[in-house]
Amino acid sequence: MKAKATLKQIAKEFEVSISTVSKALSDSPEISEATKIKIQEYAKLQNYKPNSIAKNLKNQRTNTIGVIIPNILNPFFAKVFSGIEKAALSKGYNVITGISNESLEKEMEVMDMLNNGTIDGFIVSVAEETQSKKEYQHFKDIINSGTPIVMFDRVAESIVCDKVIVDDFESAFDATQHLVALGSKKIAVLSTIGNLSVGQLRFEGYQKALEANHYSVDPNLHIIENDLEAFDVQLAQLIATEKVDAFFALDEHASTMAMKLAIKKEIKIPEELNIIGFADGVWSRRLTPSLSTVSQHAPEIGAKAAELLINKLNTKDEFYQHQTVVVKTELRQRESTRKL
Repeated sequence: MKAKATLKQIAKEFEVSISTVSKALSDSPEISEATKIKIQEYAKLQNYKPNSIAKNLKNQRTNTIGVIIPNILNPFFAKVFSGIEKAALSKGYNVITGISNESLEKEMEVMDMLNNGTIDGFIVSVAEETQSKKEYQHFKDIINSGTPIVMFDRVAESIVCDKVIVDDFESAFDATQHLVALGSKKIAVLSTIGNLSVGQLRFEGYQKALEANHYSVDPNLHIIENDLEAFDVQLAQLIATEKVDAFFALDEHASTMAMKLAIKKEIKIPEELNIIGFADGVWSRRLTPSLSTVSQHAPEIGAKAAELLINKLNTKDEFYQHQTVVVKTELRQRESTRKL
């Protein structure tokens, strides 16, 4: 049996947006007659059948929110999701989760599937590949179709929607400043998220803090590597060749590997080496010594994202002003840094 075509497949064939295909198939006067005829004939040939249930639902409310996260194994996203779910349930909304697995194509597929009448709006953290390629048209298409989006943590600046972020630049600046205050003279920065907006902002905050304290910015002390295996090799080389007295790790993998390799080299933490990580996962507390971290207050981010989306869904304001809400971070000092 010949598989039924989808709106996405038809849009790709004609190199137009999904909303253009939808309007053409609905005989909208917004679309030229020639384009409508081409799309309608192609859809008929490809056995396209509109989802009548979804079409009916689109005119009503499902009281369901679609949440798209990039990585199910990342504790930060799990905590954000718990905040979203708690806030949504308190307002009578259900939550459906989709995982992009850091893939642009998967992100587009999941959002396209859920936008077919299943959900009222999306809460999204942008996939790594999407940010790397800066391909955001699918977000614009969904918003243009009438489905609102709230972005959190990893956001696309060019997309006009509500956003919830932490001040990654300021947080990194303050964490580096704390290492300076502890007397650290040779502060290395470690990152496996250099291709993400949050990683870039954290690195800029680190650099600015060094400059503010008249420290030289030494590229030999920078390990910015997206490949995890390559990162581990470079970190081992850095520990073996440089007398570093502090690490500022911009993500969980970087911080846990810094702890592991330093302990393996019998470097005393924090007497000889201060370490601060970013994100406050369960491993931060379970490591020995426990890891000082910048906590992003993930459940609060999730709750705020849900609040913004539900407010947007319920507003009747024609001149709705989108917001970017900044959630303050907190430096949680544990055993991997000396006390001031």
